[in-house]
Amino acid sequence: MTQPSKSTLARRDVLRVLATAAGAAASTTAASVPAPADSEPPDEKRAARYRASEHVQTFYRVNRYPR
Repeated sequence: MTQPSKSTLARRDVLRVLATAAGAAASTTAASVPAPADSEPPDEKRAARYRASEHVQTFYRVNRYPR
């Protein structure tokens, strides 16, 4: 009896190839993305941004946050 040729990939080999391809694609994509420029001046970074406006108060009331 002759043994069948092993021309097909095993399940683990397929998963290994897919994982390697995904990792290579992710590293290529991450390397090509430029770093964001600093768009705010230092004074704006320290400015207070939180305002207890009407919609914020409604959010607190609806979600029953304690006062």
